Amino acid sequence: MFELVEPIKTQRLVLRPFTARDEEDMLEFESREDVARYLFNEPRTREDNAAELATRITQTALRKEKDTLMTAVELDGKVIGYVLLIWLSEEHRQGEFGYVLHPDHHGKGYASEAAVEMLRIGFEKLNLHRIIGRCDPRNGDSARLMERLGLRKEAHFVESEIFKGEWGGELHYAMLASEWHATHGAN
Repeated sequence: MFELVEPIKTQRLVLRPFTARDEEDMLEFESREDVARYLFNEPRTREDNAAELATRITQTALRKEKDTLMTAVELDGKVIGYVLLIWLSEEHRQGEFGYVLHPDHHGKGYASEAAVEMLRIGFEKLNLHRIIGRCDPRNGDSARLMERLGLRKEAHFVESEIFKGEWGGELHYAMLASEWHATHGAN
């Protein structure tokens, strides 16, 4: 089990639970077509955004299988994205992580800085054996980020599902706890 009680401070960012005051910051990136392009949702309307924020506010702990930890990524007092960790299987000690960042903040290392903390929570706090990440094959930036983080590409599913009205694929990346500890030290 893991509960985010105190914000996580990285070199430049603060990862913390979402709050009601994040609505405008969140809408600023969630309403963008280029943000929603590779996500299952469409660009969020003000109403969609408010409903999603209400859900995110409750996602502060991993208490049981299928729970999601969703943290706001804050830079200088402004929410510029989010990172998440899903506890996929307690028995098999599996998780999945993900990230979304406002395009104005791409290319500065913020996504890496935030995503590594989700991996740290998964491997060092929740004692997961394996964490996966998935992305659309057309999202080269996301694929390269997972590779920089040390995940290995395990699969490329070609035209495996209808995604936003057309055939889409999916890349699957993964990291094992032993690989994490080899590069980040044993806990």
